[in-house]
Amino acid sequence: MSDMPVFERYPFNVDPLPEEEGGGFAITFPDLPGCISDGETVEQAIAHGREAFQAWMESMIEDQKPIPGPNGAAEPAKFVLRLPRTLHSRLTSRASAEGVSLNSLVQTYVAEGLGRH
Repeated sequence: MSDMPVFERYPFNVDPLPEEEGGGFAITFPDLPGCISDGETVEQAIAHGREAFQAWMESMIEDQKPIPGPNGAAEPAKFVLRLPRTLHSRLTSRASAEGVSLNSLVQTYVAEGLGRH
């Protein structure tokens, strides 16, 4: 099988779903038509989005169809943020309790916050 594209390089949107549609959150990929999923929480939507991304890519590779590249907006970026020690400690504890890295936890919180607006 060809090299699998990397999930983190593709931009995605996580948006709240209206209660009349069942609530929760939808994840969509602007560069990948029809690649969508959802979940009850932002974290679950992103996890389901990873699965949808994998299945979508495998289908394209199997069908020998061209795979769109990311538009560049999702190129990994790094920024430094200074936090008060107490906030850093709370985030670290929460990440440990959730079994994820501090970076993954903060990324999820940022995505969740953006999904609300």
